[in-house]
Amino acid sequence: MKIYSSKQQIIAEKLDSDAVLEKWKDWRWQRRHVITSIDTFEYLSGIRFTQNKKKELVKTVQKFPLSITPYYFSLIEFEDYNNDPIFKQAFPSPSELIISASDMRDPLYEEKDSPVSSITHRYPDRVLFHVSNICSMYCRHCTRKRKVGDHDSIPSKQVLTEGIDFIKKTPQIRDVLLSGGDPLMLSDGYLDWLLGELSRIPHLEVIRIGTRVPVVLPYRITKELVLTLSKYQPLWINTHFNHPREITLSSRLALKMLADAGFPLGNQTVLLAGVNDCPRIIKRLVHKLVQNRVRPYYLYQCDLSEGLTHLRTSVGKGIEIIESLIGHTSGFCVPTYVIDAPGGGGKIPIMPNYLISWSTNKVVLRNYEGVITTYKEPDSYEPVFCDRNCDECTLQLKLDDADEMRSVGIAKLLDDSQQTFSLIPEENERLERRTINE
Repeated sequence: MKIYSSKQQIIAEKLDSDAVLEKWKDWRWQRRHVITSIDTFEYLSGIRFTQNKKKELVKTVQKFPLSITPYYFSLIEFEDYNNDPIFKQAFPSPSELIISASDMRDPLYEEKDSPVSSITHRYPDRVLFHVSNICSMYCRHCTRKRKVGDHDSIPSKQVLTEGIDFIKKTPQIRDVLLSGGDPLMLSDGYLDWLLGELSRIPHLEVIRIGTRVPVVLPYRITKELVLTLSKYQPLWINTHFNHPREITLSSRLALKMLADAGFPLGNQTVLLAGVNDCPRIIKRLVHKLVQNRVRPYYLYQCDLSEGLTHLRTSVGKGIEIIESLIGHTSGFCVPTYVIDAPGGGGKIPIMPNYLISWSTNKVVLRNYEGVITTYKEPDSYEPVFCDRNCDECTLQLKLDDADEMRSVGIAKLLDDSQQTFSLIPEENERLERRTINE
């Protein structure tokens, strides 16, 4: 049986003379045949770099390694590769060796906010859990470029147990994000063990997985993997699509399997110069995402990691893109544009300014068209004074689920969960006599 396209067939047969559709769609086959050298890239693509260019590329790969899955490689338009968004995200550039004064090895201070080796604890109620050191491919814009290629390995259960124990003894943690590397590069069995351990922590309400697998290795989303993950709802999955062309037939199928299994899907896009720094591109991307039941979550300003200067845009470009979305498309298509603050300050939302002015009783606003309008604030509103004395607060602070079913009348007698065994009218003389006698 042939591969999907003649292009993929040619690539597959160059990598493995016995390649057939079943092998191409086997994620383990894809992992065994990742492209890791400039020579292999030239051989498969037919592109020939000049001798000087090749020397620069080899030097770049020595510092920041190359790894592309055959699937993602097949998406590159070789005829115009220098302008191709897939190529720019996957293939090294000598510009990565230009380290500017503002570049940092660990710009988000993940290592400084790490109480144990596998945990980054930045926000009060949630942690980042580094559970894998393996990626299906190396993205050139990776914020953790300092770790790429250093030690492609799966952390031992002892290392991960240290992280699990930290979460257990920190009751304010209600949300854990599994990251890496890529968590979905773990085996089904290893994921089953890890998620099982986390799901038994009483104060943990939500588990999230951050993965680029649906983008660069969609065949990893198998029926067996989905069945494993389905045991641990609520489980949220965040993907990482940066360009509309990454949403292919194979990635659509992977997203469908996840969405059909009930996982809430989100997407985190990184704003990249020469890749997606265009309102038209981002709008098409978010529309294709929601068509596939993926909620655009964040639009990230590119981090200050080493070697990313050539991929960073101005903040003004990001605001322009958000301005082109708000009011011009559905609200749930609009991601939150954020800068992940250097030094571990966390994500800071950056938005166009729609509040023009503000007085005692009125605010002046503009809409997406530039229409200026006012909103009259209530004259009689008296805010609840909060002195943090919740016991005397007039607001109803019953925050648990409301009792949505209350048995009444005959239904109460039929309800086995109730202790009531008879209904007695008010002012019953017999019971009144019994009360007197007591």
